[in-house]
Amino acid sequence: MLPKIYKSREAIDTSKLRAFAEINLTNFKHNIEVIKNMLDDNCEIVGVVKANAYGHGAVEVASYFESIGIKHFAVACISEGIELRNGDIKGEIIVLGYTPICQKDEENKKDDLIKYDLTQALVNSQYAKELSELAGVVKCHVALNTGMNRIGENREHMQEIESIYKMKNLSITGIFSHLCRADSEEEEDILFTKKQIENFDYIIDKLKKDEFDLGEIHLQNSYGITTYREIHRDLARPGIILYGVPCDPCDDILCKLPKEEQFKPTMSLRCKVAMVKNVDAGENIGYGNNFTTPKPMKIATITIGYADGFSRAVSKKDFKVLVNGQYGRIIGNVCMDQTMIDISNIDNVKEGDIVTLFGQDGENYLPVNQLSKLSGTITNETLSCIGSRVERVYHL
Repeated sequence: MLPKIYKSREAIDTSKLRAFAEINLTNFKHNIEVIKNMLDDNCEIVGVVKANAYGHGAVEVASYFESIGIKHFAVACISEGIELRNGDIKGEIIVLGYTPICQKDEENKKDDLIKYDLTQALVNSQYAKELSELAGVVKCHVALNTGMNRIGENREHMQEIESIYKMKNLSITGIFSHLCRADSEEEEDILFTKKQIENFDYIIDKLKKDEFDLGEIHLQNSYGITTYREIHRDLARPGIILYGVPCDPCDDILCKLPKEEQFKPTMSLRCKVAMVKNVDAGENIGYGNNFTTPKPMKIATITIGYADGFSRAVSKKDFKVLVNGQYGRIIGNVCMDQTMIDISNIDNVKEGDIVTLFGQDGENYLPVNQLSKLSGTITNETLSCIGSRVERVYHL
C-alpha cells in the first residue's frame, strides 16, 4: 500500500517528529528514468529493495515503484519477501539469498516460498535438489558464480548447472550473476569485470546451445548499468543508484556522468534541537571527557544517536551539520540517543529547530558521503543502518 505522501517537503508536519528521514519520491522517479535510458528498451528494471529498501522503507518504496510501472523486486531473505507480499506488492519478488528448506507455514504446512509466491535464488545444485523435494512447485532463478565466489555454480560445473534444469518441482524463470568490481576504474578491476562477463556469457551460451529454457537473464547491478552498457539482457538490478548516491563515498564514476544522467539523492536525515546552553571554557562535553571547551561556547543537544543509525564512529571527526541553513559541528562522542553540537556561530537557535545530518537546508547541502566517509564505510551501509526509531516521511 502507498504511504501518506506529502505534496512537497515544505508540507511535511514535523511537529511530532524526533528524528526523521525525508524520502523524495520525485527523485526516485527521476532516477528510474535515468536508469531506463541507460538500458535497452526491452530490458526491465528489478527494484532492489532489500535491507528495508536501503533504509527508505521497503513496502512504501516498493508500492511507489509498482505504481510507476516496476514489475520485479529483489530482496535478500524470505522475511523481506513476505513483508512485501503482506504489504500488497503484486510483482515478482526474487529472494537473492539463502532460504532454509524448512521455512514452512505451520498452519497449513505449505512452504512459505510457495505460499507467498516468491522466486528463490538457487545457491548451488545441492540446494536446488533439496528444494525440488518440497511438496509443490517452487519458482527459481539460477545463481552463477562468475568470479565473486559468493553463491552459484561456476563454468567448470556445467554438468551440475544443467542438472538443475532437469529437477522436478522447480519452475526456473531466470538466471543471474553479480558483478563485484564494476564500481572501480582500476585496470585490474576492469579486466576482472570483463572476465566475469565472459564467464557469464560462456555459461549462458552453453545452456542455450543445449536448448534449456533459461527464462529472464540478468547480470547488471548499479555500476554494471552505468559503466558496462554493452551488456544486453532481459533484466537489470539497480541497487544504490536507485537511491541516488554512490556506493563509495569517494566515488568518481557517477559524478563524471553527463548532466542528464546525474542521479538525485532520495533521502535526507534530520532531527531536532532538544536544548541550547552556553558553557564556559574548560567544560567537558559528553561521555569519556574527550572534548573540553577551549573557550566559552554555545552548544545544542540534538535528538539522534548511534541507536538511530548515526554512527558513533564520526565522534571527534569534525562532522558538519546544518541548523537554520548554517553549519555547526559535532563535539564529544555521539551518544546512543543524543548528540551535542557546537552552534557558537549560529544565531537564534532554539528548542525544536530542525537539524540536518545529510540533505538540503537553505542554500547549503550536506551529502550522505560525509557520514559514510567519516564512519569508514560505504554509503550502502550508512543508509541501510538508519534505525527503526527514525520515522520515514514521504513527499513529492
